[in-house]
Amino acid sequence: MVNYIWLFFMVAGFIVAAFQGRIDLVTEAVFDGAKSGVTVCFGLISIMVFWLGMMRIAEDAGLLQKMSRLLSPVVRSLFPGVPRNHPALGYIMSNMSANIFGLGNAATPMGIKAMQELQKLNPNKDIASPAMCTLLALNTASITLIPTTLIAIRMSYNSANPAEIVGTTLLATFISTSAAIMVDRWYRSKSSPLGSGKG
Repeated sequence: MVNYIWLFFMVAGFIVAAFQGRIDLVTEAVFDGAKSGVTVCFGLISIMVFWLGMMRIAEDAGLLQKMSRLLSPVVRSLFPGVPRNHPALGYIMSNMSANIFGLGNAATPMGIKAMQELQKLNPNKDIASPAMCTLLALNTASITLIPTTLIAIRMSYNSANPAEIVGTTLLATFISTSAAIMVDRWYRSKSSPLGSGKG
């Protein structure tokens, strides 16, 4: 659906520019956008490599494992229907740990693996289970301590203080995560299949 929306915007822009006789603006915008995209990507590479390297050091030092252990009680309470030693819980904790450190690219594969494991527990394969909905909500609204990608983008545009957004990002993601959990709990309590606690 999103592809059709973007296609509509592009075609509409082209048609409006054609009627106004300003096709040159469309061409200029296309090339400027491509140039800006390449510039931002090159700027992101350095900071992403740095933070991914730091996270690899933290992982080898056991920091992510410690973070996962800290998250373990929270995860078990958020996913009551998932068996205690099921592989899905490990993937969920890894996903949440990576999101907390602002590494969305690293969190995505863990989130996909968690979804695959949760699907194995899903009695109705055509409908997302409560646990899958919870994971999606948490992954989308995750608390972020270090917004690595945003800092990298700000650095690529020569921000005077790229890291000044850390505090506001932490507050915003705390609020979004709290809201996601409250809405998830509300839906579980209102719907009998969700409220049964079987994730």
